[in-house]
Amino acid sequence: MPVTLLLKLLLAPALVVGSSLAGRRWGAQVTGVLVTLPIVAGPILLITCLEQGTVFGAAAASSSLLGLVTLALFAVVFAWCSRTMRWAGALAVAWAACLVADLVVAQVTVPAWCGLLLALTGISAAARALPPVAAATGVRPATSWPWWDLPGRAVATASLVVLVTTLSSALGPELTGVLAPFPIATSVVAAFVLARHGTAETVRTLRGVLAGLVGFAAFCFVVAMLVDRWGIAAAFSLALLVTVAGQLAWLRFSRATSAARTRPSPGQPGCPRPSAGSRRAA
Repeated sequence: MPVTLLLKLLLAPALVVGSSLAGRRWGAQVTGVLVTLPIVAGPILLITCLEQGTVFGAAAASSSLLGLVTLALFAVVFAWCSRTMRWAGALAVAWAACLVADLVVAQVTVPAWCGLLLALTGISAAARALPPVAAATGVRPATSWPWWDLPGRAVATASLVVLVTTLSSALGPELTGVLAPFPIATSVVAAFVLARHGTAETVRTLRGVLAGLVGFAAFCFVVAMLVDRWGIAAAFSLALLVTVAGQLAWLRFSRATSAARTRPSPGQPGCPRPSAGSRRAA
């Protein structure tokens, strides 16, 4: 069996399943960070470079930056739909919006630096367009993950990778790149957070996803700029290093911010009051 076929069938599904298990173990915040790693788009771009060459792969990586704009759109549409729909309806509407946007932006060819600016602008605009958490309402059923959850994620991921990479020569680098970040892992996470925890937690998770997309954009940009100059191994290694470092920094920052918000201020319940002696000493 060719190595590239093994990569199509095993690499991205294994990364998705591994990130899913890690998210279950360490919570939704870690899930939000992991889901914005290029665990699907990265293998697609890697296989595209191996099969179609680095020039094609660089163009696809540049177009993937535009795909991040449509991924941000998916997050906004799903978040708003989650206020009035169950997960299946919200997912259907958000997918439809994302696919239509993918077909539109695939008609546009921009240099990597311009794609990066558009991606960052789209991510920022999407973060501002999310519904306020305090106003969110939603259903809160399910208490356990269904048996088909992990196999379903693996099959959906493998199907997307095989489809996009097999048809890449016919699709061209623009559409191949735009489809690479299609929200497979994000969809599963958002759907199950909505089903288990309701809309408020879904909005929080998607806000974290949008923040994590900055590292995803860095990955695509580095590959687009360097893969044809440095080669596949060096470009993808540096891109992965930059992305992981950025996501870890974001995770540390978000945890510190969350701890600061939850720390009680003087005079609030749970915060010790200064003793009379300390007041006199002051």
